Amino acid sequence: MVGDFISLLDFSPDEIVGLLDFAELLKRQHKEGIQHHLLEGKVLAMIFEKPSLRTRLTFQIGMFQLGGHAVLIDTQLGQRESVPDVARNLERWVDGIMARTYRHEHVLQLAEHASVPVINALTDKLHPCQILADAQVLREHRGGDFSSLKLAFVGDGNNVFHSWAEFAARLPLNLSLVCPPGYEPDPQILAQTRAEARGTIEVTHDIETGLKDADAVYTDVWASMGQEEEAAAREKIFSPYQVNAAMMALARRDALFMHCLPAHRGSEVTDEVIDSPHSIVFDQAENRLHAQKAVLATLMRG
Repeated sequence: MVGDFISLLDFSPDEIVGLLDFAELLKRQHKEGIQHHLLEGKVLAMIFEKPSLRTRLTFQIGMFQLGGHAVLIDTQLGQRESVPDVARNLERWVDGIMARTYRHEHVLQLAEHASVPVINALTDKLHPCQILADAQVLREHRGGDFSSLKLAFVGDGNNVFHSWAEFAARLPLNLSLVCPPGYEPDPQILAQTRAEARGTIEVTHDIETGLKDADAVYTDVWASMGQEEEAAAREKIFSPYQVNAAMMALARRDALFMHCLPAHRGSEVTDEVIDSPHSIVFDQAENRLHAQKAVLATLMRG
């Protein structure tokens, strides 16, 4: 097992399944009232460049449930002092570092210069913690055989999709991105993950093609933090790709609806879909706690 959690490509299929099994165990123990203080006395530094609800609370609560403590740091990395210097300071005080940043290279620099584990809680390139929690949810609702599943990601080929592609490069999930022209994923990530894919990774602009036989339909906001100036233009470009009842009808009859949240209701998804019995968005949010606890305990127990 590698020492940091930056990208799912850093892990073998067996290691990813092991994290999912561990997350399942921790969730079951939590539901049964069994305490698991695996990180007694450990401290996690949490760096936030972006506002957060789910990431901040699930990491902070997760450290508490594991018997440790979390320290919040609201900062913009690289402004007051260099990222390597931040890493060299933090490694003297804490047992792990979690970072939610804009620039992916900042997380890479933290990992390079800190001797303690570094966890990527979101960058403009990847969002592996989200996908680990999502995969745990899919196992709960559809079983552990990802090879029989197709996930259609509707919208921008963004950091969330990138991490889904990396997951599909390790476990045999069939993945489809349905996006407007010009909003395809990073070509380098797409090429690498397709070359290593255990299932299929498809990119299409045709909604019917992308949704055909989908077991889960996933979407995200059309304009992420840092893209506010593009919001109005993106609203027009992405409006045909809104996940509504008509779009869900193109997938399998029992298809699940997924969203990493926060959701802009009335934009990328309608109330009818996100509030439907097929929506598992709050199961995803719940599992952020348990999946991240599995990462924390795995990396920081040593």
